[in-house]
Amino acid sequence: MRIDIITIFPDYFAPLELSLIGKARAAGILDIRLHDLRSWTHDRHSTVDDTPYGGGPGMVMKPQPWGEALDSVTAGADAPPRLVLPTPSGTPFTQEHAKRLSREPWLVLACGRYEGVDARVPADAERRMPVEEVSIGDYVLAGGESATLVIVETVSRLLPGVLGNAESAVQDSFASGAMENLLEGPVYTKPAQWRGQEVPPVLLSGDHGAVDRWRRHEALRKTARNRPELLRELAARRMDELERSDRELLLELLEQMPGE
Repeated sequence: MRIDIITIFPDYFAPLELSLIGKARAAGILDIRLHDLRSWTHDRHSTVDDTPYGGGPGMVMKPQPWGEALDSVTAGADAPPRLVLPTPSGTPFTQEHAKRLSREPWLVLACGRYEGVDARVPADAERRMPVEEVSIGDYVLAGGESATLVIVETVSRLLPGVLGNAESAVQDSFASGAMENLLEGPVYTKPAQWRGQEVPPVLLSGDHGAVDRWRRHEALRKTARNRPELLRELAARRMDELERSDRELLLELLEQMPGE
């Protein structure tokens, strides 16, 4: 996969040289290219923003450097990339969204700043490439760089060969299957006893069926505590697909949850 990132702070993305993503880049699985938006400005101050039409606080990123940047980055391509703009006003970025993006051969991520990017930029880009605005949460950041790091890492770890054990992605929170979109339960490693706390005996039993059942039940319990709305969604959509013991625990947890 190729990922182009356009930003006024290329140094922000030094972490992409590290850990799994850094290894994936070195192995040729992931081709990440950084571009400084100011390279497409033409005044001595490398200006990328201006005051908003209609008045109001803050500054808006100018369309000219963005338009030229996107023209240059995508020039000569046989097939257009998908342009992703992180913004608090975008659609929620979910694990399912990440799976869909991981199937794209080429992404361009545009890091906005200030009050955002002139609305004509995505409108112009849509003439030649698919465009989507995404939000990583209901809060406002100083710019799109942090959100872009989240998106790149979430998408990249789903690519074949990035994780040392591909099964890890399957067992993550929000993974696929009848109990998708649930939180992952607690995990443990050696030693079996630590500061008076013991690893649950079932994990030491060697009974894989019992271990799988315990993990599913713990996922249900943790989701009930931290994200009860996800448990209600599971009950509404996929109750019939669950194993009997899972259904019984789910119904018990739903009865214990306060009504809305």
